[in-house]
Amino acid sequence: MDPGGRHLVVRREGAGIRLRTHDGPLENSCRPAVDVLFRSVAETFGAHALGVVLTGMGYDGRRGSEAIAAAGGRVLVQDQASSVVWGMPGAVVGAGLADRVVPLGQMANEIIRRLGGRRQTAFQAAGGGARP
Repeated sequence: MDPGGRHLVVRREGAGIRLRTHDGPLENSCRPAVDVLFRSVAETFGAHALGVVLTGMGYDGRRGSEAIAAAGGRVLVQDQASSVVWGMPGAVVGAGLADRVVPLGQMANEIIRRLGGRRQTAFQAAGGGARP
């Protein structure tokens, strides 16, 4: 099934983590919406959550970033200079939710650094040890 036009969520199922899609209502006039995904990430990973907001129009991602921050997670945001459109990242920064603002060219290294300098699966980052 083509997942286009469907929200993406992350769910813990037993010892694993699964991605699911659904046809829930539009949020921020769109589906899929970053806010839906980020809320599920906050619920699933709590303080281990890491959201990344890149260039984009509108404010989708701001409310989801609030959920990640409230769960003790962190949010990285692309800087204005390297963004084509700074709407989404700017909304997160304007709300005081960005843990760090990073140029696009440095984002991958910052994500790896946040993972302890090594690549991990989402399951490992959540304390799951070796990949199931």
